[in-house]
Amino acid sequence: MARALVYKSTGSWYTVKNQAGRMVNARIKGVFKIDEITSTNPVAVGDEVEIETESETENTATITEIHPRKNYVNRQSPRHKHQHHIIAANLDQSVLFATLKEPRTSQGFIDRFLVACEMYHVPAAIVFNKADLHRKKEEEKYNEWKQMYESIGYKTFLISVEKQMGIEEVKDFLKNKITLLSGHSGVGKSSFINIICPDLVLKTQDVSGWSGKGLHTTTFAEMYDLSYGGKIIDTPGMREFGLVDLTKQELSHYYPEMRTRLNDCQFNNCLHINEPGCAIKKALETEEINIDRYISYCNILDSIEERKY
Repeated sequence: MARALVYKSTGSWYTVKNQAGRMVNARIKGVFKIDEITSTNPVAVGDEVEIETESETENTATITEIHPRKNYVNRQSPRHKHQHHIIAANLDQSVLFATLKEPRTSQGFIDRFLVACEMYHVPAAIVFNKADLHRKKEEEKYNEWKQMYESIGYKTFLISVEKQMGIEEVKDFLKNKITLLSGHSGVGKSSFINIICPDLVLKTQDVSGWSGKGLHTTTFAEMYDLSYGGKIIDTPGMREFGLVDLTKQELSHYYPEMRTRLNDCQFNNCLHINEPGCAIKKALETEEINIDRYISYCNILDSIEERKY
């Protein structure tokens, strides 16, 4: 038995790195039930596992045990609405790549990502790429969003992968941490990874012309070592962050600016829409809560389907 770290999952096989630093192909033995989650992938990238190898020279192994996770990030399984797909486990932080132009990342997408990170207790930051395309309109929008997100505790970066501007600051942010990188296809995430991991050549893809949405280039998360310390986990270009197991009641707990005020609401089951004595609506009137964040809260609230038990 030996401890190993999962770097890649392809559905039935996993690539794990053993303590000697060697990559080994491994598969699962039997059925794993973890944390009572019905997941399409019981073992996730970032998991610490125990493996058994047939012999010292053997390059295949069996995963016999999964060590407890400190956290994980989940999404709705692309194929089964009521099943989960664990994107990655044991993260120190997560970074969303976004763009204000070509393609434009919507605030709704960013806020869903942040809610997911709050749900799973993973600190989040946002990297805005393609600064080289910014004109006055985008500069104003970036400054507005920077102020809005940083005031509630999310760090933002402005970079241009194309012009290699602002890269060092993000590299420093990733140093000695395990970081999940996410973002729609076409926002420059793969190009960024190619810069910070020059020995990797990830397939990068332009935004496909037919719909302005990028096509998927990878379907599974994969972890890479940073030469200067730390690890990144690359995730496929996501079209939507399917939030799972979220009730309407819980949503405001995942908005930091609302969470601090919830105890001041008259009703403890307040949804902050039209209830009397609502501290959130009051903070909205005094502009202590940003109206755009509140609108995105309402949109996500509307999209939550309550499960019928």
